[in-house]
Amino acid sequence: MKRSKWIWLVWAVVLLCYLVPYTLLTDVQAWYGSFLFWSIAGLAVIALNLFITKDFEEHSND
Repeated sequence: MKRSKWIWLVWAVVLLCYLVPYTLLTDVQAWYGSFLFWSIAGLAVIALNLFITKDFEEHSND
């Protein structure tokens, strides 16, 4: 998968972070409903960033 597709997936997770708590979790009165979702979304973004940056190479100025 190309790197740009991974980046679009990160943006999709960010969009879900705005949509899900205010749509699907609207009727959940406990704070841990959104907290659990945002925690999982945060871990997903971290994992996606690892996939995106795993092929980066360090170029020296030598």
